[in-house]
Amino acid sequence: MYTESHQFEPLLPSDARMEPLLATTHDLSRAATLLAGTRVPPELRSLLRSMNSYYTNRIEGQHTRPHEIDQALRKDFSQDAALAAKQRLAVAHIEAEQVLEQRYTGLEGARALYTADAVQALHCELFGRLPAADLLTAEHEPIVPGALRQREVQVGQHVAPSFACVPQFLNRWAGYYGSVRRGEAALVAMACAHQRLGWVHPFVDGNGRVMRLHTHTLLSALGYTGGLWSPLRGFARSTERYYALLADADSLRRGDLDGRGNLSEQALIAWADYVLEICQDQVGFMAGMLDFETLKARIEACLVFEATVEKSGVRQESLRGLHYLFLSGGEMARGDFKAMLGISDRAATDALGALVKRGLLKSDSPQGKVRFGLPQHALRFLFPRLWPEAEADAVGR
Repeated sequence: MYTESHQFEPLLPSDARMEPLLATTHDLSRAATLLAGTRVPPELRSLLRSMNSYYTNRIEGQHTRPHEIDQALRKDFSQDAALAAKQRLAVAHIEAEQVLEQRYTGLEGARALYTADAVQALHCELFGRLPAADLLTAEHEPIVPGALRQREVQVGQHVAPSFACVPQFLNRWAGYYGSVRRGEAALVAMACAHQRLGWVHPFVDGNGRVMRLHTHTLLSALGYTGGLWSPLRGFARSTERYYALLADADSLRRGDLDGRGNLSEQALIAWADYVLEICQDQVGFMAGMLDFETLKARIEACLVFEATVEKSGVRQESLRGLHYLFLSGGEMARGDFKAMLGISDRAATDALGALVKRGLLKSDSPQGKVRFGLPQHALRFLFPRLWPEAEADAVGR
């Protein structure tokens, strides 16, 4: 049983073994910062929150179908009690993610995330949104939002620290990672902190979700995401590897060449390398999706399908207006949008109405300004492979 905080050393690889990781973070930092500054419609960020929720819950084997998340966001919950509970958990993650990104911003926000209070606040922000009936473990043990565990636990082969020592371990975790110098080393620290927080296992349930929320929120606070990407998608698309490397980094030191701490430095390096690789992959993928010239062609393909296959009343002449709205990331008066279509006022009114009905335009009121919409059924054209499960879900319905 672990009772002394030095027992989860090393918390970072030694300086001699940091160089390859720092080379990776150098490239990641530049690419992510550039991507984070991209202007996009707010609907894209909303869709990505739903996607993040889907993927983090899928890692735990408790996900809903994408359209069921959409329904839950409209307060349309299933009559099936088990499914409704999953829907509520999905919405709780979406709401918690948004609140946490707003609460923790900039370098001060990043420092604040490395506190025991913040870790408990993340747990509370997520689970505090659920009704009492949902706050039970698989063994029907109560989950108290934000409360540290009060019993011993074992996860796989890993026997977590004694519950009485969890505050001591959390304080060591927070004090160490919170003091890592900013810049590229902070990204290596983020990856290692994810694993070591799981090693401490501070809560009776929800540790994985809190670890991933912490990593997601930290990347946002450091200015690397802009709400446009998250490692959660990458973790879920490599779940077996995620769990295997996470567990392997719990291993004890493997001889004299494996660092100077109690735990394996080699396994911690492999874990950090994986996290940074996932981040690079997600940044590269989203940067490709936001290439504005290819995006124009994708919008056009969507409009052609709507006009010729769905026969939804959507007009191909809408391309210019939709592309402009995406590029600007803002809103436009209905009259201005109709003027961009180059057709009669009556036909333009009908075309705009069809776009709103199909979700390709969004508006907060019947006569209000319009902005770019991103319904799940259009993902296969507008952002192919971004959320394949949502594409398949939409096509299959």
